[in-house]
Amino acid sequence: MIHDVFEDFAAALPPMSALMGLDLGEKTIGVAVSDRMRGVATPLETVRRKKFTLDSARLIEIVTDREIGGIVLGLPRNMDGSEGPRCQSTRAFARNLTRLTEVQIGFWDERLSTVAAEKALLEADTTRKRRGQVIDHVAAGYILQGALDRLRFL
Repeated sequence: MIHDVFEDFAAALPPMSALMGLDLGEKTIGVAVSDRMRGVATPLETVRRKKFTLDSARLIEIVTDREIGGIVLGLPRNMDGSEGPRCQSTRAFARNLTRLTEVQIGFWDERLSTVAAEKALLEADTTRKRRGQVIDHVAAGYILQGALDRLRFL
């Protein structure tokens, strides 16, 4: 089920289950996962987008292998808070994903997540080549950690 209100998403999550964070891009999907206590987000991998069936198969495989109880999907709002074409694409992806899994899906405002991930990688003195390889799943980790931090106060 898809939840627009984050509090509804939190209430629907099964107890003691890990979460998966996704940073959905046009060419890649950054993936991060949490521990079962939902304390720490860990960047996992970047899925190169091909077709929805192939992309979703890999995501469902991660959900199954890691016993994921919920998916936090970054919603790329415009800086003024409005929703543009990228948000529509993200919402369509979520709708298609719900046809394949019963896992709860919640949206998280991802404005500036890639910028924050890039800054963190620069501070870690990561090479340009390496930044290009990991930026998407580091951004997914940033999105998921924001959601985990919010869950602590609900």
